[in-house]
Amino acid sequence: MNEIKPIRILTVDDHELVRKGIRFSLLSVDDIELIGEASNAEEALQLCAAEGPDVVIMDMRLEGDMDGVAATRAIRDRYPQTQVVALSSFYDRNLVQGVMQAGAIGYLVKGSSGKDLLEAIRAAHSGRSSLANEAVQALIQESEQPPSVGVDLTEQESIVLAKLVEGLSNPQIAEMLNYSVAAVKYHVSNILSKLGAANRTEAVSIAMEHNLVSKKRE
Repeated sequence: MNEIKPIRILTVDDHELVRKGIRFSLLSVDDIELIGEASNAEEALQLCAAEGPDVVIMDMRLEGDMDGVAATRAIRDRYPQTQVVALSSFYDRNLVQGVMQAGAIGYLVKGSSGKDLLEAIRAAHSGRSSLANEAVQALIQESEQPPSVGVDLTEQESIVLAKLVEGLSNPQIAEMLNYSVAAVKYHVSNILSKLGAANRTEAVSIAMEHNLVSKKRE
């Protein structure tokens, strides 16, 4: 009979108390083995290279050049076979979205029960996501946010919009940009449609209100 290998985990947290708590949670567990502890991202990457953990429990706030999001991305890029479960004492939409985009498969809030931690580790090892309720709510709120105004403008439309803001007419814009007047009219029509503006004046007002011209120029 083949012996089932335990899930090999690495904890990354700059607080010894947190690492100790995780270590204590694993004392009576047979299918999970703590193979290393790191206090910062650099140590975590070194241990990943040396030990090849199955799952990393990653604190989001780390001292040093890399925070938890950056460390998660580095681990997933270099060691794609290693799963990462984020661990944080707080949450917000940007943090949750950022670490999930970086490749984390789970997100736990510090103070979660030992049972929740073990379930998250087992889920991560089997390729299943596990998210704290707070993280789920943050992602739902993010998905409900309306798209940014003007985000779908093309480069040419942004250039023409800038000229509209300067108060230029279609023939003036055409001459300055070496476009045909018909092409300018086409771009202006698209701009009005994408901004939901009824006319040029309203388009200019929306552009100034949302700082669209400077955004596109940066």
